[in-house]
Amino acid sequence: MRAHCWRRLPEALAPAAALAGALTACTVGPDYVRPDIRSPERWRIDYRQAADIANTRWWEQFGDPVLNQLIETALRENRDLLIAAARVDQFVGQLSVVRSRFYPQISYSLDASRNRATQVGQPPLAPGVDPYYSLYQGALGADWQIDLFGRVRRQSESAQAQVYASEQGRRGVVLTLVTSVAASYIGLRALDRQLEISRATAQNYAGTARIFELRFKGGVVSELELNQVESQYQQALAAIPALEQQIAAQENLIAVLLGRNPGPIHRGKAMSALVPPGIPADLPSTLLERRPDILQAEQILVSANANIGADKALYFPSLSLTGVLGSVSTTFSNFLSGSAATASAAAGLGGPIFTGGRISGQVQGAEAFQREALANYQQVILNAFRETNDALVGTLKKREETEAQTRRVAALREYARLSRLRFDNGYAGYLEVLYAENELFGAELSAVRSQAEAYTQLVGVFRAVGGGWVDEAGKLAPRPAAYADPGR
Repeated sequence: MRAHCWRRLPEALAPAAALAGALTACTVGPDYVRPDIRSPERWRIDYRQAADIANTRWWEQFGDPVLNQLIETALRENRDLLIAAARVDQFVGQLSVVRSRFYPQISYSLDASRNRATQVGQPPLAPGVDPYYSLYQGALGADWQIDLFGRVRRQSESAQAQVYASEQGRRGVVLTLVTSVAASYIGLRALDRQLEISRATAQNYAGTARIFELRFKGGVVSELELNQVESQYQQALAAIPALEQQIAAQENLIAVLLGRNPGPIHRGKAMSALVPPGIPADLPSTLLERRPDILQAEQILVSANANIGADKALYFPSLSLTGVLGSVSTTFSNFLSGSAATASAAAGLGGPIFTGGRISGQVQGAEAFQREALANYQQVILNAFRETNDALVGTLKKREETEAQTRRVAALREYARLSRLRFDNGYAGYLEVLYAENELFGAELSAVRSQAEAYTQLVGVFRAVGGGWVDEAGKLAPRPAAYADPGR
């Protein structure tokens, strides 16, 4: 194919291309404007000791290296994070497909064939002419649909927002994963402590039961008192297998979060040795800028808004430019010669006249989806404010509850000691001791649960407020493949 054939097509398309460039300044549909959101000026509870730790790895402040390692493992191996990273790449791929429509689509074709012509066609072949012949064809084609009214630009805007939304979805998985591992580990250590209390209590009751059995045989205590002690002992024993079952289930939950098969989980510090991090200081308005679910909902709204313009552009005409440069010859020897060259250029303009409501239906659907996305965005923000207020109030009230439970345990421990002393000196029956020790056993278990719930509420604060810590954690997580190419 000779060089002069390449020059003809751009010259032929130059007027149409200039016209297209002038027309592409028009973009149909509404431009996105962030909705006005009324955010509360303050949270329902103010924390005097709030700290600016929303952008740090707050879980490390618990002071348990095992917890840190579990979270790091989960961020590397969790399957939900791998799924979220792959989903980002899917939307990046879709964005590349949409953006490709901005450019001419260039293709090539090569064909060689052996053919036989009919001898009785119109006109018929002359006598003696060989009906068999070879045909060699090669072509380089270009097809460009000009974005006259911004349909492709709106589609690109929508696809870009979907990429951003999927990335915020991935950050949301990071947020949920870190807080879930932390809360699950706290729950596991609480169950471990409850199991220790139950076993120690059962062992203590077992010693009392042996003493009462000897006293019963000696006629010192009645069968009623013996049965009371035995009932107390069996009650403590019954708590052990239930806690062991809960511990196994909690270990299996954490193992799955780590991307492993269900199995045992390594322990670090006891729950009583954990140091809770401080409350992150912040204002409600900044919540809009850092919670992944809010940012994701807004990008879905941006995408829905852009789709309205993409559908409205269907009402308007479209301009397409096509061109072909090629060579056709029945002999290979002159296939690339100038005499075998062929070229064509065309410009076409087309648009709808009657569609039976198809386009209006698409526009109506896009506008309805935009309203849905707007309402969802507003609802996500309301839920974010609610969750944050709930977590802050819960942290404070659970702390007060834990302090009260601790005082109750201390009082019941003294009550149980005095009751047994009265019984040993013959001033009270064993029923008083039984009641005191049962109350102490239940209070000790409740105190552990209350402390674990207070820590879990604190983790919930970091889940609710989000922050830069999500990006810090995300550095340890699988990154979408698209991140390796900054140009994408």
